[in-house]
Amino acid sequence: MALVGALVAGAALAGAPAASGEVAAPPTVSWGQCGPEVSVPADSASKYSCATYRVPIDHDNAALGTIDLTLLRRAADKPKEKIGSLFLNPGGPGGPGRDLPLAAEHIFEPAVLDRFDIVGFDPRGVGESNPLRCFTTTEDASEVHARMVPVPRTRQEISDALSTYRDYGDFCARNAGSLLQHMSTEDVARDLDLLRGAVGDATLNYVGFSYGTMLGAVYTNLFPGKVRTMVLDGNVDPALRTSNGLRYDRERAQGFEAALDAFLTRCAESRPRCAFGDGDPRRKLDELAASLRDKPVTLPDGTRIDFGSFVSGVGGALYAPAAFPGLAEDLQELYGVVRPPEGSGPKTVRAGDLDTLLDPVANVRHDVRPDSAYTSDDSYFAVNCADKRFRHDSGRLPEIAAEWERESPLFGRYQAFADPAACPLWTGGTESYRGPWNKPTENPVLVIGNYYDPATRYEYAKRMADELGFARLMSVNAFGHCILGDAGSVDRAVADYLVNLTVPPAEKVYQPDKQPFAAE
Repeated sequence: MALVGALVAGAALAGAPAASGEVAAPPTVSWGQCGPEVSVPADSASKYSCATYRVPIDHDNAALGTIDLTLLRRAADKPKEKIGSLFLNPGGPGGPGRDLPLAAEHIFEPAVLDRFDIVGFDPRGVGESNPLRCFTTTEDASEVHARMVPVPRTRQEISDALSTYRDYGDFCARNAGSLLQHMSTEDVARDLDLLRGAVGDATLNYVGFSYGTMLGAVYTNLFPGKVRTMVLDGNVDPALRTSNGLRYDRERAQGFEAALDAFLTRCAESRPRCAFGDGDPRRKLDELAASLRDKPVTLPDGTRIDFGSFVSGVGGALYAPAAFPGLAEDLQELYGVVRPPEGSGPKTVRAGDLDTLLDPVANVRHDVRPDSAYTSDDSYFAVNCADKRFRHDSGRLPEIAAEWERESPLFGRYQAFADPAACPLWTGGTESYRGPWNKPTENPVLVIGNYYDPATRYEYAKRMADELGFARLMSVNAFGHCILGDAGSVDRAVADYLVNLTVPPAEKVYQPDKQPFAAE
């Protein structure tokens, strides 16, 4: 599991024995050469180093044992002017963050790269940091998941979905070990505080994307006096997420529907640059969805497109505006199959003609940056079912799904059979930080929200800014999930904040570098 050539000196929770009456200092991170599994750029390999760092499974009970977290550092370009380390989290929960510093030049302004070591880490149970595994064999995993239908509609499909989640939880209880009870965001925030001290920083500098904003909010309220700067991009609503998971996920489905509506409106306004723009895009999409609900499409090569894969493909593409032209083309191609022009037969479409729909940039159920690979560990439910509070009985799922589907026709049922179906049957930990959320920090937290973010709706960003003790909201007239790296005006404001502690002006609306379907 540990990175080649990257060992922590001592690897114990405490350092050398302290003199009587003194508190032993925790060990520092021992950086070393990255192993071959880390693809550092050949022309700048000397900038990067790797490490592991040992943390307790239970921060309140050392007897439970330890796990090792994996880290990667991109050294500051101007080390003599270094302010400190800048920690990153890509989202998820379950997004591996160790390699995120490799993309730092595409996210941050040169001033940030000059003055900070950029540090990424795989959170506990994720990626290479003692991945949480519920199955001991691929056969067991396949057998359990084979019964799952992404959008269950019939009584049998609903029964199969719930029994799958129940069996999944049982396998986790048997095989995942003690870590399963300690995967909450609070546990990760306490890990992050150890890492902050272990790199020698008295206060934290942090940028969190998507679910990473939840981690930032928890850290800020657990350790308000240890925050120098914090940037939260693509925000959750921490108070709602931890108090009423059902309402949170219902609103999340509504956010995807709102982003879809905005995409279809922009498509209609952008014809002929939007391939799906002829006619009424809203009507055409509704016809597509209705047809796929009733009868899946089988392409000549045997690829099957049903309602579940359609929802996943559309929702995943909404994460990244760069995928919008491809999504529009795929929708038009598929529309020609299910609604051929009068007097002609169905259009012949092959899987290669539908790359965006069949290979979406993101999983609709996971809050994670589209450029962060999602791993095969079982951390997603372990974190969400610890953090979110669900009080409903699983027997209510059919009623809940039907109600959500009426108000969010494409995404309501899909979202209902994610966390709301799994968490009441989950066997992992349920203890997590649930507030208060208003502890003030020395400097304001920057909260960034896109108007048409599908996964973490703009309303969540407004609530995050209101709930935190000291925050400044940055509103962006943009599509897609998260914005850093895609809006020069935002990037420059964030750099000025991180380096100089300059707070952006209130009420300003920022613009992305490029709007979808814009004329070249």
